[in-house]
Amino acid sequence: MSRTRTLFFALAAGSLWSCAAIAQETTTYTLERTDTGYVRMNNKTGEMSICQERSGQLICKLAAEERTAYDEDIADLKVRVAKLEATVASMGKIPPVVRDALPSDEEFEKGLSYMEKFMRRFMGIAKEFGYDNKDTKPEQQTTPQRT
Repeated sequence: MSRTRTLFFALAAGSLWSCAAIAQETTTYTLERTDTGYVRMNNKTGEMSICQERSGQLICKLAAEERTAYDEDIADLKVRVAKLEATVASMGKIPPVVRDALPSDEEFEKGLSYMEKFMRRFMGIAKEFGYDNKDTKPEQQTTPQRT
C-alpha cells in the first residue's frame, strides 16, 4: 500500500511541476488596461509596449525610449551589412597576375641551396642511424637475449 501512495505522490508532483513549466512558458507577456488602451510588458526582458484596440485587433507600438535604442541598433546593422556586402563583392574579383610574385633567379638559387644543405644533413643523420644510400634496409641489429 505504501508503494502505491509513493507512486501516486510522485506522479502528482511531476504533473504539478510540468503544469508550472507550461504556465511559465505561456506568460511571456502581461497586458494591463489603461484609460487609453493597454500596456504590454515582456516578463522576460522588461520591454514595454503601448497597445490600442482598432477594428477588433490589438495594435502595439514600442515606447519612445526603446524605439530610439532599436533605431540606433538598426543604423549600426545597416552599416555592418554594407561593409559585408562590399567585402563579398570584392571577393568575386580575381586580382591580376603579378609578375613580381615569382622569385627572381637569384632567390630561387638561394632557396635551392638551402634545400640541398638540408638534404645532405638529413642523409648524414640517416646514415648515423644505420641507413645507407645504396641499401634501403637498415642494418640488422641484434638485441641481447635475456636469460
